[in-house]
Amino acid sequence: MENLDHILLFKTDIKSEACKAKLEAILNNHEEINKWNVALDDSDYVLRVVSYTLSHQQIIELINHHGHSCCELT
Repeated sequence: MENLDHILLFKTDIKSEACKAKLEAILNNHEEINKWNVALDDSDYVLRVVSYTLSHQQIIELINHHGHSCCELT
């Protein structure tokens, strides 16, 4: 079975396409983020990040720095 440790999951307040669009350039251009998406139809607005090097805490700090709440989804 494949190791999925590089897929990081977060609960956020990214509730709209407009909020998502504001983060798009930041996340798309981050050299350590391979892929990302936000489930706008989920009640937790789940952010999924694929990164082989970043930690949950680093992603949380990045998202919080840009005005959104973000915590590890457990």
